[in-house]
Amino acid sequence: MIRNVVVGVSGGVDSAVSAHLLAERGFKVLGVFMRNWDEADEVGRCSGEADLKDAEWACRQLGVELRQVNYVREYWTAVFSQFLDDYQLGLTPNPDILCNRHIKFDLFHKHALKNLGYDAVATGHYARNSLGNYLEGIASNNDARLLIPADTFKDQTFFLAGIPRKALQRTMFPLGDFQKSQVKDLAKKIGLQRLAKKKESTGICFVGKRNFKDFIQEYITSKHGPFLDIDSGAVVGHHEGIHQWTVGQRCRLSSFLQPYFVARKEAASNTIYVASGHNHPALFSTHIDVDPPNWLCSKAQKILSDTGSLRCRFRFQHTKPLVDCQLSISPSNTFLVELDAPLRAITPGQYAAFYDDTACLGSARILSANPIKKKNAQTQQAQAANLVS
Repeated sequence: MIRNVVVGVSGGVDSAVSAHLLAERGFKVLGVFMRNWDEADEVGRCSGEADLKDAEWACRQLGVELRQVNYVREYWTAVFSQFLDDYQLGLTPNPDILCNRHIKFDLFHKHALKNLGYDAVATGHYARNSLGNYLEGIASNNDARLLIPADTFKDQTFFLAGIPRKALQRTMFPLGDFQKSQVKDLAKKIGLQRLAKKKESTGICFVGKRNFKDFIQEYITSKHGPFLDIDSGAVVGHHEGIHQWTVGQRCRLSSFLQPYFVARKEAASNTIYVASGHNHPALFSTHIDVDPPNWLCSKAQKILSDTGSLRCRFRFQHTKPLVDCQLSISPSNTFLVELDAPLRAITPGQYAAFYDDTACLGSARILSANPIKKKNAQTQQAQAANLVS
């Protein structure tokens, strides 16, 4: 039976309300604040200290003990160093997925269960567990699955798609059946108005409010290179480093009839290939090569292994609609995603998350995205228009 639960308290309203819901249900609750980034070493200020004060205040209001754990060194090694390496290789990483995989649902999860001796971990993520949001069905010995939450707009399963499957067996999602508006209303009712009014953090935590290009220049040396028109091969401008640009981004190049957008980056030659026009075929893909997936659903994994193919749904940005796809294994044991409709600016280094109608099945890192063929461009762009308009 689960009695003792550790809650990752971030200083935001979601984790604080999760702690309240657990205490209300009679669990013994311990709040733990994770320090993952050392603001003292930064020119700009991260919100870490303010978040800690908010976490301490919230836990006092709730009567919950709060402790801290420091993962600054581990975060640098597992998340930030990988982040920098990827950018230098011309990739665009997702540090939130890496943080969940390596820090929150690995080191922190093990610390809560093994070192602290608690029964389960709870988070303020908008997601659901097939064993119940409070693990009511844990005695069934069924495998836990990561389900889409009631608030599909706030759905955070995309960011959890890379976590170890084993961690789900002992993870609670108290907000799984709540809308964000309900969470804020409840926070006000229980005396947490301060958090209900707090502006939500967006973007990359260690970048904070700084301009990304200014931030990245602190760690990666600028290296000038050309912008090449992907159709003509002509030099249409120059950049200060491929790490400052991502696929699909608009390039502020003057004196051209149509704006240019990043279509592809080549690290070896420090070249950025650009396409003229927002809907240029070079910006759209239906065929995507991915790494071996991280599976959160053993049934989906078995279907792919047994048949070589899996019909499912795809997204590579958490706010975008799901697109039907076919995931398959090639004879050379590589993984290929074929989309039913083309998507714009699929970016190497980002993650493909796979779904069925109710659950997130897992994820895989995107290695490359092949642009649609020009002869099919008009038809496929028409299909894509509904997705990108």
